[in-house]
Amino acid sequence: MKRKIFFSIYFVAMFAIVLNGCKEDSDTTRPVINLIEPAEDDVLQIGNSNGIHFEAEFSDDEALASYKVDIHPDFDGHTHTRSSDETVDFEFNQSWPISGRNAPIHHHEIKIPENATPGDYHLMVYCTDVAGNESYIAVDVVLSHEAGNHHE
Repeated sequence: MKRKIFFSIYFVAMFAIVLNGCKEDSDTTRPVINLIEPAEDDVLQIGNSNGIHFEAEFSDDEALASYKVDIHPDFDGHTHTRSSDETVDFEFNQSWPISGRNAPIHHHEIKIPENATPGDYHLMVYCTDVAGNESYIAVDVVLSHEAGNHHE
């Protein structure tokens, strides 16, 4: 009798394990990024103490985890011809945690130093959800000492 009970429990446990193993990963949908500012071809002012006006909306069908902003030069690959001893190619890479299904973000935390090399740059925004799905968007921006078409 004990043997029958043991095999019954064993059979039910193995059946549950097999069923659980066949279940598909439920979240395979990438998060959505709506980058509002900066926009394509915006001119960002070098040395502006207020920082870049960054505004985006992130959403996901399950839950968001983080977003990252990466800014790097978009020169012709020969940055030594564009830079001088007085300037440095600007690079920025930072992540922030977010949560929930929708996250409107607005901040001025990205500062471009006064000695940044003017020119063309890529601004990339990445978003990751709690399941590890990732999306990104890229825009071309220009760094300049003159105020441009970028909104405060």
